[in-house]
Amino acid sequence: MVRIICTLSLFAVIGMILVVPGCTWFPSARESGYRFVIGWGQQGSEPGQFHDPTGIAVTATEVFVSDSRNARIQVFDHQGRFKRQFGSSGDGPGQLGRPMNLVIQDHELYVADYWNDRIQVYGLDGTPHRTVGKTGSGPGEFNAPGGVAVTANGELYVADFYNHRIQHLEADGQFVEQWGTTGEVSIWAEQFNYPTDVALASDNTLYVADGYNDRIQVFAANGTFQRKWGGPFALNIFGPFNGWFATVTSVDVGPEGNLFVADFYNHRVQKFTPRGEFLTAFGEEGDAPGDFKHVIAVAVAPDGTVFVADYGNHRIQKWRPQSR
Repeated sequence: MVRIICTLSLFAVIGMILVVPGCTWFPSARESGYRFVIGWGQQGSEPGQFHDPTGIAVTATEVFVSDSRNARIQVFDHQGRFKRQFGSSGDGPGQLGRPMNLVIQDHELYVADYWNDRIQVYGLDGTPHRTVGKTGSGPGEFNAPGGVAVTANGELYVADFYNHRIQHLEADGQFVEQWGTTGEVSIWAEQFNYPTDVALASDNTLYVADGYNDRIQVFAANGTFQRKWGGPFALNIFGPFNGWFATVTSVDVGPEGNLFVADFYNHRVQKFTPRGEFLTAFGEEGDAPGDFKHVIAVAVAPDGTVFVADYGNHRIQKWRPQSR
């Protein structure tokens, strides 16, 4: 997943700010930050090593990581101790072609299998259960799915990356509806520019990481568009300021309903209320413990601990609120 970031005209941004007084486009933090706890991993192919980790999901006791170029899922405890792995390179049952964002629902792991244009479902022990989707641009087909969210009854929402759409499917893969125009990039609401991930709140509100539009889009459980945020007007204006993004690659809903967003080229995680109000952020560019080199995925444990896939440093990092 490659993007060239071009320099945005500062004068254009200033001009928009001047003509729309009262807009809060540079919010201050409303919460204290997060503190680095531990990190683990380095580049390699041995157990506990990574080659471009791209996805992460957590339970109360375990951390599941998409080790993308090693074509496997690795599993650790919350202290970073290796437990098991599964998957191998290929397109057969249970094999993987660059696994991306992950989600766990009803004791199953759903994997966005990017190069194989499908969603794979495993037991948490690594046993392959089933696949959903195939290559294409028709209903229920995918062109490099980047992320998946699953309802309590097994319905799927899939970020269909190169098709520039979000698909809603039944548990068996039958098409229900989609948002976005297949194959077309757009900056307007309900349209997408390489969507990368999706997440569901407890009330089935859908949050979409609209990757190269540098924003989050929100849809109600009935599919109605609710809101968007990220830079002025959320119209693909990227930047390093609070509440702005430079490519959104992952989104997760924490136990209190707040959103955690992987801000890839800004090398940080940002936290928001469900309505998009900026709360805090953590991380900066580097390779020291607690630094990031392209944050690509984020997942929040039931106790509020945050786990981050640090893509460029080939490692996983664990963070907790300052107050804990």
